Amino acid sequence: MFNKEDTIKFILKGAEQVDEEAVKQKVDEVYAQNRYLNIKFGLDPSAPDIHLGHAVGLRKLKQLQDLGHNISIIIGDFTGMIGDPSGKSKTRNQLSRDQVVENAKTYVEQIFKILDRKKTKVLFNSEWYEHMEFPELINLCSKATVARILERDDFSKRYKAGTPIAVHEFFYPLMQAYDSVVCKADFELGGTDQTFNIMLGRNIQRDFGINPQVPVFVPLLEGIDGVEKMSKSLGNYVGINEEAKVVYEKVMKIPDNLIIKYYTLATDLHPDKIKEIENDLKNGKNPRDVKMELAKEITKIYHNQTEAEEAEKYFVATYQKNVVSEQTPVLNLTNNFLFDGKISLVDLIMSSNKYKSKGEIRRLIDGGAVKLNSEKVNEYAIEITKDNFTLQVGKGTLFDVHNKLN
Repeated sequence: MFNKEDTIKFILKGAEQVDEEAVKQKVDEVYAQNRYLNIKFGLDPSAPDIHLGHAVGLRKLKQLQDLGHNISIIIGDFTGMIGDPSGKSKTRNQLSRDQVVENAKTYVEQIFKILDRKKTKVLFNSEWYEHMEFPELINLCSKATVARILERDDFSKRYKAGTPIAVHEFFYPLMQAYDSVVCKADFELGGTDQTFNIMLGRNIQRDFGINPQVPVFVPLLEGIDGVEKMSKSLGNYVGINEEAKVVYEKVMKIPDNLIIKYYTLATDLHPDKIKEIENDLKNGKNPRDVKMELAKEITKIYHNQTEAEEAEKYFVATYQKNVVSEQTPVLNLTNNFLFDGKISLVDLIMSSNKYKSKGEIRRLIDGGAVKLNSEKVNEYAIEITKDNFTLQVGKGTLFDVHNKLN
């Protein structure tokens, strides 16, 4: 049978709003039945590109799958045509069947970059909803009151504001809850934005004579800016399908205070090992070195060991030793940047179109974040040089400056 101690540790790893005692009781209950856990994870196929933020729940599933537990991925191809109203201030546009099917296909292919295809049960909820008779639907609707559904924060706000709520939107949480009846889930994983839906699943299971599942909520992962939730639209994401060197470089951009959170939510390391890493940081280990190990670990997960090592070599060569490569952006130093017998670094850097204003560049120089040939520059203008040089701005931006002066 499975290892109870490790199972509990990996369930609790990085989880939020979880009842630790309920987790232990459920694990003991299933262990006594001489079987493995049934773990449910629902996906609404509305956004087909998976990044590290989306993958937080999938990583936990992989860790539990490696311990032998049964993973059921519920693809909401039927509920996806309704659309999850969570957090929405108005009725969502319904996706067409073709859109949902296409998104689901893309999603399934991406999740198997994380989960073991042979050990994962993938269920499309259209398998039962397309054949549900109307009396069965009425019976399902009888399991929840309108008052209970209106407890959902988004519905409550819209109702109080007089914003229309279409009747079909009430079906979404009910149907997602019934998915837990079909797969007989012991645990359901989901984001903290799915709290109402997952808790309703417990109630619906109980009404259908099934021991209620224990919810495990995974937190939202901040993007590489360290502020906003990871999002493709905000540009602060790390895509699991991006090139190895891009993944490595992006992870190196996260702020130091998120290192342990990324280890916890974005890697498969054992919780005991992560605790050791956390202690190393507290005892003075250089965060840059720990972050490089993190970047390599995440890159290895979505590529392989060799590509992760190559990405690390590229990063060291490009950003740590200021060695230019074919991929290093080039700035051409021309007479346009000469003022009062000196080269205006502010104007030269501004010509890269990477910065919003000259004031931003001056602040970087004042803060010691600009280096010429690895030496900090404290002035906005430098003496004229006949040689090419490297110009580093901040931690991760390196320019190869070509001297084109007359």
